[in-house]
Amino acid sequence: MDDAEFRELFRLMLVTRRLDEEAIALQRQGVLPAYAPVRGQEAAQVGSAAALDLSRDFAFPTYRELGAAVAMGVDPVAYLAMHLNIWHGGLYDASTSRLSPPNAVVGGPVLHAVGWAMGAQLDGTGGAALTYFGDGASSQGDIHEAMNFAGVYRLPVVFFCQNNGWAISLPTARQVAGGSVAARAAGYGFEGVRVDGNDATAVFEATRKALDHARSGGGPTIVEAMTYRLGPHSTSDDPSRYRSADEERARAEHDPITTGMAALTAEDVADAEEHAASVVTRTTEGLRALKTPPGDDMFRFVHREPTAALLAQHRAWKESQDA
Repeated sequence: MDDAEFRELFRLMLVTRRLDEEAIALQRQGVLPAYAPVRGQEAAQVGSAAALDLSRDFAFPTYRELGAAVAMGVDPVAYLAMHLNIWHGGLYDASTSRLSPPNAVVGGPVLHAVGWAMGAQLDGTGGAALTYFGDGASSQGDIHEAMNFAGVYRLPVVFFCQNNGWAISLPTARQVAGGSVAARAAGYGFEGVRVDGNDATAVFEATRKALDHARSGGGPTIVEAMTYRLGPHSTSDDPSRYRSADEERARAEHDPITTGMAALTAEDVADAEEHAASVVTRTTEGLRALKTPPGDDMFRFVHREPTAALLAQHRAWKESQDA
C-alpha cells in the first residue's frame, strides 16, 4: 500500500471516529435512543471493507460496523437512521451499496452471508461475501453451522471476526476455548489467519488475500482481527464494572487513530480532520431533519405480493387511525 492509499484509509478511519463520537453525543442528548460505539475498531472495519470489490462482493454487518459503512461509501445519515428507531435497517439501498442492513441478532449476518455466497457460487457471479462478527458471537451455534456448511461446499465467503477482547462483560479468555477463533477453521477444512486488527494496512492485505482466495474457488477463510473495544459495549453499558482503568490505558496506546496520526504529516492530519468535521456536520443536520415515516409503511415492505392476511391487517390499521 502506497502513501496515498494509506492517507485515504486514515481519512476513512478518522471520519468513523468523529461520527462515532457525534453519535454518542446525540444519544446522550436524546436524539438517538441507543448506539453501539466502535471506538478502537476503526482499522479493523475500514481496512477490511476497503478490500471489497463493490462491483461483485457483498458485506454483511452486525450493529457495530459504522466503519465498514463509511469505507463502502454509504451515506452516514442513511446508515445512522437505524439508531433513530424510526426505520429498521437504515435508509440506504442495500443492493446498490453492497452492504446488507445491519443485523442485531448475534451471529445472524454470518448465516445470511453464507446463503448469499451459495447463490453467488450457483450463479457464477465471481463475487465473495464478507461477514462480520465478534469473539462473543463466535460461540453461537449459528456460527458453527454457517462455517461447517461453507466448508463443505467451499463457498466464497470471508468470516471476519473482530476479536475486541470482550463479549460485552465477559473476557475472551472465558469465551473462546483454545484462545483463537481463527484456529477453528481447521475443523471446517479451510484456512484461518490472525492479523493485527489495529493495523489498517495489515487488515486490508489479509482481507484482500482472503477475498481473492474465495473468488478463485478456494473456499472460505476466517480472518481474526485482534483489536480492542476502547469504549462501552453500548451507550447503556459501563465498562468500569468489569475491566480496570489500567487495562484501558494500556490498550489505548495501540489506538489505531493515534498510531495512524503518527505515521502522517501534520498537514495530512489537519486535512483529514477538516474533512471529518464537514461529514459530521452534514450528518448531524441530516439526522435531525429526518421525520418519522408514515405508519402504514410497516405493511408496504413485508412481501413482494401482499398476502390476504397482511391486507386485512392494513385495512384494520387504517380504520383504527380514522376512528
